[in-house]
Amino acid sequence: MNCPHCASPTTKEQRKKTTLGYSTFSCMRCHRTFNERTGTPFNYLEYPTDIVLLVVLWRLRYKLSLRDLAEIFLERGFVFTHETVREWETRFAPLLAERLRTKRHGQAGRSWYVDETYVKVHGKWCYLYRAIDSDGNLVDSRLSEKRDMEAAQHFFQQALQTVGHAPEQVTTDGHGSYPRAIRETLGSDVLHRCNPYLNNRLEQDHRGIKQRYYPMRGFGNVESASRFCRAFEEVRQFFRFRTTMNQSVSLAHQRMMFCQRWVALQGMLAA
Repeated sequence: MNCPHCASPTTKEQRKKTTLGYSTFSCMRCHRTFNERTGTPFNYLEYPTDIVLLVVLWRLRYKLSLRDLAEIFLERGFVFTHETVREWETRFAPLLAERLRTKRHGQAGRSWYVDETYVKVHGKWCYLYRAIDSDGNLVDSRLSEKRDMEAAQHFFQQALQTVGHAPEQVTTDGHGSYPRAIRETLGSDVLHRCNPYLNNRLEQDHRGIKQRYYPMRGFGNVESASRFCRAFEEVRQFFRFRTTMNQSVSLAHQRMMFCQRWVALQGMLAA
């Protein structure tokens, strides 16, 4: 293991371990000691990394409140409060989302379906812009307080940066901001189809975030709502087992893929 302080490969593992059981090392060049988590975002945590990641994953993926998660892990011998769960979500959900967004770069299709859905934030309705491709895979999502030309342009610019290429065609509803936003951000060569019936697949796909945030009764502020929605969408896409529409995946294969991707996610964040 290379030294996180001077990047020297001349390190030596010591017999002493940390209180959580992580191996410690000493650097022969800078004479510093470190452990397996030194230099990672999980350094100085009082709980094992896999437990923290599991809490954040369950918070994003399942309909569990902050207090539910604290009670579930209390039975397993890990004592922390619901505010600790909130802090971990604030710290590690953006990191999780960013790693998964980077991994998705260049993987979306050439036909996009774009629409916005309503999300309640501090008693007011905000607009969650979402886009999927023809196979149902996530293109991008962005929360906005307004539904206007500027919001649509920002969403398409962000989608371009995430995916890495412009689509050949975009299907939207009849909102008047889309034609100009598509033309100015994606290019005049992109075919724009405006038909609410063709967008039914995206309307149905909105149920993912809708069903997840209903038990929360809305969000407290725009920042937390944007952070949660983005991380939720990325985790949902990462654990999506169907790569094409109407693809049949057996339950045994789904479970195997879930375990494989969970291990891959741990390695991705620990790197």
